[in-house]
Amino acid sequence: MTALAKAQAAANGAQSARVPAVGPRVRALREAMGLSLRDLAERSGVSAPMLSQVEREETSPTLAIAGKIAGGLELTLSQLLRLDEGEHVVVSRVGARRRRRRDGHDVEELTPPLPGQRADVSVHTLAAGAGTGGRADPPMHEPGSRETAVVLEGGLVLFVEGTRHELGEGDSVTFDADLPHHFENDGDEPTRFLAVIAAGLRRS
Repeated sequence: MTALAKAQAAANGAQSARVPAVGPRVRALREAMGLSLRDLAERSGVSAPMLSQVEREETSPTLAIAGKIAGGLELTLSQLLRLDEGEHVVVSRVGARRRRRRDGHDVEELTPPLPGQRADVSVHTLAAGAGTGGRADPPMHEPGSRETAVVLEGGLVLFVEGTRHELGEGDSVTFDADLPHHFENDGDEPTRFLAVIAAGLRRS
């Protein structure tokens, strides 16, 4: 056998190798994204019957099929197989968090960008007179999302579908985040609040 033939055989063997059981993880990720088996089949190119067998652990997918399933779930193969997760605990250090700033609105992300993450926790600081968006801005969160905000310092005004809700320091509010909404600070001092967004939990 030539060197080229050996290399091709090794590649074919790698593609046909079976991966560890990932059925429960595939199903959990699919359901968290609100996808049916048919939806995932269209996104991944893997048939719905095959996906069903994988989820029920009636068969173990090859690396090639697992890679397609991962792509349909918007993950890499390593993320699907958890090969890039050395620990089950991820510490987000205060000096290394993701931050962004726009028009007097500072955002500090407290949750790391993990695969399959369905909740986001962030701290927002609004300068006097600043807001998180315009009154006519469309919803930024997927259908079924809910948001809880806790005022840490100052006063805060929440607008949901044009209705005004005034919040004081220590107050909290929970609302359907797939509705048009934004926050404003109409006071003279900066306002800080904690926001927790859970995706796709509310029934449509």
